[in-house]
Amino acid sequence: MADIFDVVADATRRDILAVLLEREQVSPESHGEISVSEIVAALGLSQPTVSKHLKVLREAGLVSVREEGQHRYYRLDRGPLETLEDWLIPFMSSDAAADAATLAGIEASDAESLKAEQRAFASALGKAFAETAHQVSAVVAPIKRR
Repeated sequence: MADIFDVVADATRRDILAVLLEREQVSPESHGEISVSEIVAALGLSQPTVSKHLKVLREAGLVSVREEGQHRYYRLDRGPLETLEDWLIPFMSSDAAADAATLAGIEASDAESLKAEQRAFASALGKAFAETAHQVSAVVAPIKRR
């Protein structure tokens, strides 16, 4: 299974995720589902290219698929993205610790030390969580295929 960062690093896969998000927002009655042919039309890519990227997204748990005869309907699965967001948040809000420390009357040097400790902890936690999630997925994936 590919690392989620590798999966979302590809522009085509991000475009597919954007199409799925748009379907979810614009057409709630569809439950966010969209056919492969509609994704192909929306992005102007070949069907094999879209299918290849959908497979990677599916294996990463970012999309789910419903089969109906010859047709495949995909929808966004936010779980892995929420995990990614949880990991990113400490990096995005690094000024929050300094602001809180200032309000609490903590010296600037203490606030910088606190931010560094928080970043180190968040990084370690994020790495441990990502590794654990990867290991669990590697064990569960073969079971799900049965």
